[in-house]
Amino acid sequence: MKAIRYHAYGPPEVLRLEDADMPAVGAGDVLIRVRAASVNPLDWHHMRGEPYFARLDMGLTRPKHTALGADLAGVVESAGRDVTAFRPGDEVYGGCGLDLVPGTTGLAEYACLRQDGMLRKMPAGLTFEQAAAVPVAALTALQGLRDKGRIRRGHRVLVNGASGGVGTFAVQIAKAMGAEVTGVCGTGNTELVRSIGADHVVDYTKEDYTRAGKRYDVVLDLVANRGVLANRRVLAPAGVLVECAPSKGQWVGPVLGMAKIMAMPRMALFLSRTSADDLTVVSGLIESGKVAPVIDRTYPLDETAEAVRYLERGHARGKVVVTVDAS
Repeated sequence: MKAIRYHAYGPPEVLRLEDADMPAVGAGDVLIRVRAASVNPLDWHHMRGEPYFARLDMGLTRPKHTALGADLAGVVESAGRDVTAFRPGDEVYGGCGLDLVPGTTGLAEYACLRQDGMLRKMPAGLTFEQAAAVPVAALTALQGLRDKGRIRRGHRVLVNGASGGVGTFAVQIAKAMGAEVTGVCGTGNTELVRSIGADHVVDYTKEDYTRAGKRYDVVLDLVANRGVLANRRVLAPAGVLVECAPSKGQWVGPVLGMAKIMAMPRMALFLSRTSADDLTVVSGLIESGKVAPVIDRTYPLDETAEAVRYLERGHARGKVVVTVDAS
């Protein structure tokens, strides 16, 4: 099969489309013919080996694991003898790295997932590209708002970075949970953010939401373009800041940013976790019409480097998707 691999840390040019062995399918595994995948910030952090302290796990001088891609959607090709929930021909989606059998990822013609991992049948009505856009971004939004932000009906919620991959899901999920939502984005994205349900839209090029005098019960910060103390000013007395974008940098910056957030009350530093149950929740929101994936651009598998390069620039409107043809 063809798969995206990288054998050294660096810019998108290190990504190569290579011949790779087909995944080995265990008794409880499901082999999927991948039709689409999406790229996430996690991919370019791994690709670049940043922040550097993460290389203690990823590999000090070169990557231990050479494959990328945490999201996928496709068709079940075959299943192990103990698999009962899926059968060949099922259209499925999921992934999220930890549940992928070692050595396989979404950015390849085939991938292998455990039956009891984060794998679900695709919501009715979605294309493979739309389904591949969902897992990491939607779970980050759901868990950040529900688990860390403790969102309730009637809460005032601000999403900073509302037009991005996670942000477009966060606006819709917050609305589905009964919140009054303010989305912060750039001038070119204000209509998009309104169209997905935001009650109020702040153009950050014209207004600093941290100085507008308004208070919020939950602030979901996805871009970290305002300081922690500035974000704290806009919290209601019992409000919570959920920080999904810690301070940038290769060395000390990320560590100091995490320490600062963890030391302050009502601040939560957050990374999403793999959860098949939460993917089921998201599927329900999609099938009910309350949430829909927003896709900015699609690229073929052999242009994955361009897809990651575009995502790194930080201006994607929704998700960036890679289409895969394993025929």
